[in-house]
Parts: sequence; C-alpha cells; structure tokens
Amino acid sequence: MLKKNTYHKVTVTDMNDLGYGVARVDGIVVFVDGGVTGDELEIKIIKAAKDYGVARIEKIITPSNHRVSPDCAVFPRCGGCTFRHVSREYELKLKRELVVSAFHKNGVDATVNEVVTDGNVSGYRNKAQYPIDENGNIGYYARHSHTVIPCDRCDLTAPQLSEIASFVSDYIKIKKWSVKHIYLRIAEKTGQIMTCLVTPNEALDGEKEFAEALTTRFPNVVSVILNIHPEETNVILGKKIKVLYGTDRIEDILCECKFGISSLSFYQVNRSCAELLYNEAIKRAGDAKKVADLYCGAGTIGISFAKSRPDASVLGIEIIPQAVENAKQNAALNGIKNATFICADAMTAPLDGFDCIFVDPPRKGLSRELVDRMCRLAPKKIVYVSCDPSTLARDAKILVDSGYEMGTVTPVDMFPRTGHVETVVCLSRQIDVHKMKLNSAPFEMIKRGEKTIELRLFDEKRRQIKVGDKIVFTNTLNGETLEKTAVKLHHFDSFEELYKSLPLLKCGYTVNDIDNAKPSDMEQYYSRGEQKKYGVVGIELY
Repeated sequence: MLKKNTYHKVTVTDMNDLGYGVARVDGIVVFVDGGVTGDELEIKIIKAAKDYGVARIEKIITPSNHRVSPDCAVFPRCGGCTFRHVSREYELKLKRELVVSAFHKNGVDATVNEVVTDGNVSGYRNKAQYPIDENGNIGYYARHSHTVIPCDRCDLTAPQLSEIASFVSDYIKIKKWSVKHIYLRIAEKTGQIMTCLVTPNEALDGEKEFAEALTTRFPNVVSVILNIHPEETNVILGKKIKVLYGTDRIEDILCECKFGISSLSFYQVNRSCAELLYNEAIKRAGDAKKVADLYCGAGTIGISFAKSRPDASVLGIEIIPQAVENAKQNAALNGIKNATFICADAMTAPLDGFDCIFVDPPRKGLSRELVDRMCRLAPKKIVYVSCDPSTLARDAKILVDSGYEMGTVTPVDMFPRTGHVETVVCLSRQIDVHKMKLNSAPFEMIKRGEKTIELRLFDEKRRQIKVGDKIVFTNTLNGETLEKTAVKLHHFDSFEELYKSLPLLKCGYTVNDIDNAKPSDMEQYYSRGEQKKYGVVGIELY
C-alpha cells in the first residue's frame, strides 16, 4: 500500500491528457506531475489513495527522449498548457492514443487516423480571457485554482491581443476600475478586434474616453463592449452588454463564408484548424440532401455545408435565442437561402425525415435521451464533432449497438500544446424496409399507440430486422398501411420468458386481459418446437 511522503524510483510508461506521467509503485498506479513517457525519476508521493497515488518529481535521473525544455516562463504553474514539456511529434502521438484509448475503453472497434494539424503551434488562439487579481494584474489561472499567475504574454494567443491586454490593464489600474476579466477576440482573416471588459457595474467612470484612447492606439479594434456581470460565479460572461464603440460583433471568414461574431457567440478559437475540422465533417456528410445541425450555435457548420451544397437543405437547431439570431444574420450575410435556423431543444425539435444529422455538443456529450431519439429517427448518417473523446466514444457505443457502423475517426489538433483534441466521425447505417400483414384489431391498436411491441417468432425473415429499420404494416381488412420504426429488439427463447419480462400493456393487452394472458395464447400461431428452434422477439415500435 502506498504511503504519503515516501520516496520511490520509477520509470514513466505513459501519459494522460492532464500532462501527468503514469508509473507504478508496487503494482499501484501513480500519476506523476510533469512526468514524460520514458523518464526515470525519483518521486515523492503527495497523495495516497486506496488504488492510486499522485506524486511530484524530486529528481530526473534519466530524461525521456520525448522530453523538451519548456519555452514558457509560467509553465507549468499556469493551467493553460499541458504538453509544453514534450516534443511536438510525441504530443500528436499522445493525442491519437488518447482517442484510440477512449474507444477501446468503451468497447468500440474504431479506426483512428493520424492527427490532422495545420502545423502552427503559436499565436493560434483568436480569443483571450484574462482574469484580474486584487492588485489589478492580469494573467491566467493556476491549475486547479482561481489564483491568478501574472502573465501578459501567452505564446498560444495572437500577439496583438497580448499588446491590447497590457494597454487595457494599465488603464484599469490608473482609473481604479472594478473589472473581473479582460475578454478579447480577433478575426484572423479580417483583422477586426473586439475588446470587452467584464464588470459588475452598469457603467465605468470615463468609459467613452477609454474607448477613444483604445481605438486610437489600436485601429483594428472595431468593437468595445462592457459586459455587466454582478453575480459571483465561475461563469466569465454575464448576459447583459453595453456597446461603448462600434457594434457588438466582429466579422471573420471561415470556409469561404462570412461570420459575424458577438461577444456571447461560440466560435472556434483556432480558425485555421476549424476549417480543417469542418471540411472533414462536410466531407463525411457526403451526398446528404436534408441535414439537421444540432447545437448549431452561430451556424458555422450548417452554413458552411449549405454553401458547399446548394442542392441540399439545412435546419439549424439551437436552444440559445441570441445564437439563433446570430445564425440567421450569418445566413443572410452569405446570401444562404437553403439554411434556416430555429430556437428549440434538440429533444423536441422537428427531426423526422433528415438523412444526416450534425451534432457538435459541449464537452459532456449527448444526453442518453437524445441518443435514443436519434436511434428511433434512424437518419442514414450522424456526423459527430466532439471536443472530448471519452464522451464521443460513450455515445458512439450506443449508436453502434443500435445498428450504426463506425466510419474512420479523425482527430484534429485544434488546441496545440494543451491536452484537448477535437474529433470527427461519421456513423452510418443502411435502413431496410420490412413488410408485415396484421389483422385489423392489432393494426388499429398500433395506430392508436396502445400496442408498441409486436410479438413475433424470430424466424429467418425476422432476423433481417435491425434497430432503426422501418416496418410497413398492412391491415388485412382494408389494405390500410402504417409505417413504424424498430427501436429495440427484445430476444427470448420462448414466449413464456417473454411474457415474464415484457410489460404486457405494450404488447396490446388491455388491463383486464393481463391476468388471463398466458404463453399458450401464442401457441396457436407458433408451436413450442418453433419457439425453441427460432427463438422469440418482441419488436419495440415507434
């Protein structure tokens, strides 16, 4: 058992996405802060749990071939970078392995491509958020805390933003303003810059003079905003803004489309790699004619697809009203007629009849309810863009188990030198249509929604049915047809087992019938010998 404050010599065998090396002491996993695969180290245990430990490096006995000297004065105190102490080549290898591992842990057989990158590791961030400490200094939060590490120059951030941040910070100190964050955005292609001060106050003394001084010093600043945020929360931005200069947005070009970006809009922080990512997603949509774009934000993916495919239609769905308005404005800005945007929850939005659905969810991934809904809707393709391989793999497992086939997975290095990696994959399926004849009574019960599980012998014909397939029922009395989707298959060895397991109300029995329902009811249709030979299936319908 590990003991705190003990010293050990270890060899690091792996690394995780937090930048910790993985080693073992007496068979117990130890996460070594700053360890690199191949390091031989002397470590000190600083946390000893039952089945793992955390350690710091006391001495590097033999450095790994992958180890490099960090080129940042505040690494690793600053929580921004994770892999600044490893070579670029090994960073990309690690990121691919993180994606591979996520799918493996979830039991999904996936082919993972090499990481796609534009080759740029510096100055790629088009957004910077600087917290301000009690002394008015700007910097970045230390790892696992809200302590501000003073720093006005970050290698990841566009250089102009660092210059503006220093200017604004000095101005705030002189004026003694109460400001929580300096929030900056730059549009790479147009050069337009937005400056936003996050403050608990409705106004700042001399705010107009500040805007004039700032835009005189930096002519590319075309938008100066106050974000009023009096609440004490971990959320950086409040919902109310006040424009001091220009408009509330800047304009950039992505995938040959123009996009207006407000302070509250989501926009990828690495424009160049965002193009690589979106092109991968659009390519995977293939010849889709009717596309839904869930979590569409300001419409970047949907509009890019709509422009590249004028013969297709796109419906963007987003729950944040301001983002929907932003998306509508962006569609108009590009003269896009084949994309519309609505404010709705993905669980209740109209999604019937789409042959492809784009999803680009937050880090927590999709809800189980939404995954189940997509399985019921059974679009031919689901193009999944993810910022967290573990939640992507979790959701992909459910889709694969429901009849979808994994395409190749492509990681994109959206955030060089950090532990994050963006990933895109297409899950596709061939939807088959099956025909069944029903007597009038069960047909009408399915039509009314009283019967949602069709009981069948699992013979050769039924074995062709997969989750997501369509079943067209025909009423033998009058020829009326009804189309349903197979959303789940319940397998049993006999009707006796089925009757014990399934809610009979879903199988078309009334409340009064349940007490009298028995396996022998089905034996007039299927003999015990047939049940044993083929098995029994309850086909759940939607």
